[in-house]
Amino acid sequence: MVSRRRLLALLSALGLSSRGASRAAEPIKILFVDTGNTGRSLMAETLARDLAARPPAPLVFISRGLDVDPFDESPEANARILMAQRGFDLSLHRARRLEASDAAHADLILTMTPEHARKLVAAHPDARAKTFTLARYATGSDEPIPDAWGKPMEAYRAVVAQLDRLLPLALAKAARVTPS
Repeated sequence: MVSRRRLLALLSALGLSSRGASRAAEPIKILFVDTGNTGRSLMAETLARDLAARPPAPLVFISRGLDVDPFDESPEANARILMAQRGFDLSLHRARRLEASDAAHADLILTMTPEHARKLVAAHPDARAKTFTLARYATGSDEPIPDAWGKPMEAYRAVVAQLDRLLPLALAKAARVTPS
């Protein structure tokens, strides 16, 4: 489970209390990107939104996919189950394809793999300076978050474990950044 206490400690260590965060004029807009927007990016958005709510941080989130299947827009069953175990209902989500305006309006774009980052920057060169893999942004490593689609529940649990580890670090770092 994501440690809210750890995020609070990181934000506090950075001098970002909930009082200081509430004074921010404009929230930092973070875009999570994967392939189909039915698993990894959706879970990252969901978990990040929850982390940023306690304590309140000046961050807002969306998720998109680079290659959304218009015939398969519902969240992956195992992603739904894991998020439901944490109290999140993904049933209303419908996958959305990344549009130019999504990339243009985001302050920070976090992809699940280096290949996602390459494809995104190739399609949206102006987004190069604000596009990173989640792992690279959080820790400086090139650790991809593998696609669990079609795999057993254990693969989804591994993805969530990576998100639990990386998201608090990425959000603490993003909260220090002033949106452009």
